[in-house]
Amino acid sequence: MPLKSVSALVLDGVTVFEFGVICEVFGIDRTADGVPNFDFKVCGPEAGKSLRTSVGAQLVPDHGLDDLIGVDVVAVPAVSKPVESYPREALDALRKAHESGSTILTVCSGVFVAGEAGLLDGRRVTTHWMHADELARRYPTAFVDRNVLYVDDGDLVTSAGTAAGIDASLHLVRRELGSAVTNIIARRMVVPPQRDGGQRQYIDQPMPARCSEGFAPQLDWILSNLDKPHTVASLARRANMSARTFARRFVEEAGITPMQWVTDQRVLYARRLLEETDLDVDRIAERAGFGNATLLRHHFRRIVGVTPSDYRRRFARSA
Repeated sequence: MPLKSVSALVLDGVTVFEFGVICEVFGIDRTADGVPNFDFKVCGPEAGKSLRTSVGAQLVPDHGLDDLIGVDVVAVPAVSKPVESYPREALDALRKAHESGSTILTVCSGVFVAGEAGLLDGRRVTTHWMHADELARRYPTAFVDRNVLYVDDGDLVTSAGTAAGIDASLHLVRRELGSAVTNIIARRMVVPPQRDGGQRQYIDQPMPARCSEGFAPQLDWILSNLDKPHTVASLARRANMSARTFARRFVEEAGITPMQWVTDQRVLYARRLLEETDLDVDRIAERAGFGNATLLRHHFRRIVGVTPSDYRRRFARSA
């Protein structure tokens, strides 16, 4: 699938954050940074007619439902209104967009819009944990996975609540345009380009979701030196901290222990090398800091769920 055009479908009761996520990933011109510009449109049931958002503010879409048809991706943010209020014409347009080849991306309860359009039958999906039981009850032929940040089911990508929409959107960019473009967008957004959310589903590994300016150089240095040996003590010395203080600060900043974070980043880097280079597994293990292929395979399978060779067969860019 190409990824050149994206239309956001907004309905009455649209939630501001989830809509903002879609706009931030797909709606900002970042060509100066080397990111292809997306043809981005905001579409509502009627162009120029205001909609009430979940916080009471008004949103006026510039485009109507016709601009959903024929685009590469239709993104559906969460809606705070009951499903019975969804306009039939909007559901029909979403269904036609899918039939014409569009990938549907939903954020949080936006999956219910796809469900009302009849797009969830036999599909594996997710949503915010608060809505998972209702989703399974309302669409019994769907396979609801409650334990992941997002599910990539080909031409249907669904995500859990709030920030998981960022993960799903960046995953879709990464799937179609590669890691380099995704990393540029994520860095501009100051968010992780990949975040853990459900092993064995190729959901990506964590970068710190928030990081203070004072601590960021430490993480940047580690990322630039993954091939070097690291211990908590050596990293603490470089940061001019005691090992105990460094370990505590690291958990506060990144959410996990220093060595687990280093391992995750090494696996993430190995994944990128598997996707984008022809290096053999031994060489990738060295460059990622594992030292040998056996250790790489152990951590790669534990974190990603498949062997490096299997991953390469599925995700190598040349494929």
